[in-house]
Amino acid sequence: MGDYLVVGVHSDAEVERNKGPCVMREDERYAAVAACKWVDEVVKDAPYITELASLDEHNIDFVVHGDDITTAADGTDCYQIVKDAGRYKECKRTAGISTTELVGRMLLVTRDHHIRGPRSSLTMQGVDESRVADFSHGSAPAGPLTGIAHYLFRRVREPKPGDKVVYVDGAFDLFHAGHIEFFKRARQLGDYLLVGIHDDQTVNAVKGGNFPVMNLQERVLGVLQCRYVDEVIIGAPFSVTKDVLESVYHVSVVVHGASDQPLDIDGTDPYALPKELGIYREALAEAEAEKAEKAAKAAAAKAAN
Repeated sequence: MGDYLVVGVHSDAEVERNKGPCVMREDERYAAVAACKWVDEVVKDAPYITELASLDEHNIDFVVHGDDITTAADGTDCYQIVKDAGRYKECKRTAGISTTELVGRMLLVTRDHHIRGPRSSLTMQGVDESRVADFSHGSAPAGPLTGIAHYLFRRVREPKPGDKVVYVDGAFDLFHAGHIEFFKRARQLGDYLLVGIHDDQTVNAVKGGNFPVMNLQERVLGVLQCRYVDEVIIGAPFSVTKDVLESVYHVSVVVHGASDQPLDIDGTDPYALPKELGIYREALAEAEAEKAEKAAKAAAAKAAN
């Protein structure tokens, strides 16, 4: 609709006053919006009722909102002022997904949202059928965690010659600021970040309950919008296989968030192969090493003075 996207994010106090308790804290929501590749600028503590002065302050031409009415605590339309000024546009609200829907899934412990079946029956815009990669002949036995074909969904670019490709994988359910920080740190270990996302059956087999709370399509879109991600493997195998490391791009580094990784369904370490190849890293350990290095440099500088 335009050339530059400014996103105003309300404070916790504003949301609680007009809507109710927040699921994510304001600092987490600021970080989540700032990491979205479609966003150019974030306005923190934006007023709940949008005023013309706020638009002018940030050189904004018009406001966009979904086609549902948003009201303040007193029942007034939050966008009436900009509507009356002719500086308001609408877009169709995304059907079937909302914070209310996600909270409902958690409270009701339902699994109706899970996508089942071969190739997960994805019908997402942008999936290139010609680029299907089959990882079904990996070393793990066929079962809930293996034996299905996997899409690749290109979104940004091909890696350039000489680029160091970093691979991470997981469920990435209820995408949040912790995932963003993990992707950021993983991306810093190379030039191109490839993210493997496990399908609903795989996640449920490992975590149980009604996990994942978000289905595969929702989780893929959540990961793809992150500015640190270059490409995803949809339905990646739970265990990192030779196919994952070599059949798409040559992966130089495999990164995991912490050491408490669940075992695969057959009881094996899902990161056994990258560990054997010496390309496995833990983001937490890398962060601690970076912190220690900074502390040592600060201490040395202080001693020198």
